[in-house]
Amino acid sequence: MFKIYDDFFDIEQQKNILNYCLEAPYIYGEVDTDDTPPTGFVHDIPKEEKINGLFRAKLKRIVPKGMVFYRMYINCFAPKEIPYFHTDGDDGITFLYYPQYDWNFNDGGETQLFVEDNIYGVVPISNRLLMFDANLLHRATTFRDRHRFTVAIKYEEEKWEL
Repeated sequence: MFKIYDDFFDIEQQKNILNYCLEAPYIYGEVDTDDTPPTGFVHDIPKEEKINGLFRAKLKRIVPKGMVFYRMYINCFAPKEIPYFHTDGDDGITFLYYPQYDWNFNDGGETQLFVEDNIYGVVPISNRLLMFDANLLHRATTFRDRHRFTVAIKYEEEKWEL
């Protein structure tokens, strides 16, 4: 299951999110699975950051019931990297937000979703939010000639302790 929301933020909010992505410090070394090497760079967005609150407030209306927030970060991929297919867990929901401007068809940069032996590409149109089940096999593709940023927001099923 996946769903697309276009024009997710107003223009000023989108600009602030993109500026945050461009100025954030990144680290190398995160892996998606135990059997693949690291790709790309990542920046964890602290709960105290303004954009963390901005995303969580806006997502309240679309997060399925029974889901709790657990992580928000930015993925940054250099041109021509080749990320691996992976899932984000056994349950939960992943949101990907595309902050960059001026995407066109030949840039690449889509998120590929592997569904029923087919690959579907969701293009990174500026100010688009993609929501999908965390157990859906997926991967990023990179832009041909510039860095690609996505903000990832993850929710998992609420666990009840007895």
